[in-house]
This record gives sequence, C-alpha cells and structure tokens, in this order.
Amino acid sequence: MIELQVGVKVLLQNREGKYLLLQRSPEKYPEVWKFGDVWDIVGGRIDVKFTLVENLKREIMEETQLELKEEPRLVAAQDIMRLSEKHVVRLTYTASIEGEPRLDADHIAYKWFSLEELKTLDKLDIYFKELLDKGLFG
Repeated sequence: MIELQVGVKVLLQNREGKYLLLQRSPEKYPEVWKFGDVWDIVGGRIDVKFTLVENLKREIMEETQLELKEEPRLVAAQDIMRLSEKHVVRLTYTASIEGEPRLDADHIAYKWFSLEELKTLDKLDIYFKELLDKGLFG
C-alpha cells in the first residue's frame, strides 16, 4: 500500500513587499544540505486531525513565531515525491505577515528578499523554484 503524505508551504510577504525564506539546519535536515545552503519557504507535513489552513498556521508559528492573521491564497499543488511506498503532495500558498521571525531549532537563518532577488537565487528549494519560474508569485 502506498502512503499519501500532504505538505503545506507558504510564501510570506511583509509590508515592504519582501518575501521570507529560511535555511534548514544541517543537523536536522542533512538530506537538504547535500545540496548546500538551500533557501526554502515556511511549511511542513500536515496533521490529518486539522484543516490545511490550521496546519499552515501551526507551521508558521513553529518555524517563525509569527501569527497568520488572514486567509492564505492557494497558489499550486505539486507532486513532489512519487515512490513505490510513498506519494507526497505539496500545497503552496501565499500570505501577508507582520513582524520579524524568531526561528525554531530546525532553522539556522532567515532573510527577506525582493521578488527580483528570489528569481536570481542559485540555491533555492527545487519545488519552490519550479513555481517561481512559472511566474505564480508577485
């Protein structure tokens, strides 16, 4: 039997129009660090006891200590992993946020980027980059 996992991710934008990216800890995520210091958006796998938006709010709070106060906008659904034992689907949203992040132990850095800066980053999560290259943000 194939296990289905769903992840929620969000590209957060501040009042200045900049977008938040995080770097994951190499100790916690060595599989990510084999590609170097990759930047990614906030998010993670869902807990099936909660709605998608509740899961998204939890991930934002866990990773940044920021509170989502508005309804996020769904941008895309992607098949990010299809293996014989597991199928992972990622739902990506956009939302506005206020404040500066305070990172959890799973992350080592954050930075706010303009849309133009995002488009020129070399080390970017491949699934987020796919959506960025399609022009789904901004």
